[in-house]
Amino acid sequence: MATNKTTETQENAFDFIHSFVDNDQKKTDSFRLIELMQEWSGFEAKMWGPSIIGFGSYHYKYASGHEGDAPLIAFSPRKAAFSLYVYSAREDNKHLLDNFGKFKITKGCIYIKKLSDIDLTVLEKMCRDSIAYLEEHYACGCRK
Repeated sequence: MATNKTTETQENAFDFIHSFVDNDQKKTDSFRLIELMQEWSGFEAKMWGPSIIGFGSYHYKYASGHEGDAPLIAFSPRKAAFSLYVYSAREDNKHLLDNFGKFKITKGCIYIKKLSDIDLTVLEKMCRDSIAYLEEHYACGCRK
């Protein structure tokens, strides 16, 4: 069985931002996202793999038998755009995207260019909603 590449590491999230992010606005937005996600999740920033900054964790196991750990919420300050891992599309929360702002979305994440493109109140709701869903449906590190 394949092993997960995205696991929690001992790298420092702040050091990662200083060394990886070469745009001042993206650096400022990265530090602001850390501040906000720490507040909303109650967890310190941890590096997951080489470039994802995550908060808290949960354990998942698929019907196939594949299992692992993942952050409750996370982001990555990628070169082209921020990748936000904060949202699960469910019928009861799809409306959150209506007033979110300027973004692109795929099955796994939401892409934004900068924080000023989105509504931070909606981002908070997405984060808190995702955390509540994961706490209800998975074994969370927050319960340890």
